[in-house]
Amino acid sequence: MKIAVPTNQNNLIDGHFGHCEFYTIFTINEDKKIVKKELLDSPQGCGCKSNIAEILKDQGVTLMLVGGIGQGAVNVLAYSGVDVIMGCSGDVTENVNNFLAGNLFNSGEVCSHHEHGESCGHHN
Repeated sequence: MKIAVPTNQNNLIDGHFGHCEFYTIFTINEDKKIVKKELLDSPQGCGCKSNIAEILKDQGVTLMLVGGIGQGAVNVLAYSGVDVIMGCSGDVTENVNNFLAGNLFNSGEVCSHHEHGESCGHHN
């Protein structure tokens, strides 16, 4: 299993997936342990308009833990076979470990302002 997390320079989950500096990709073994951690530069452009969904799919990613994300990006990721857990914040590794332990739940809140070209301030 591979999990991607939009990340900023402080190793924290970026407040909005489409504006992150890079993605941290975690490879998880059968025992639900992190066995590899890689960094992937973020492509230019907003998440739903970039090719990041295809890139993540090609890397074998099946899950993304995000802070804020627009519905368009959720749809593009889902089409590529990447599930999304929204409402995450804080240290990227801690969030992955919380997910693996069954202690991370989807807020289900998408950024509704995103479709209008506005920033998503409540996630920053």
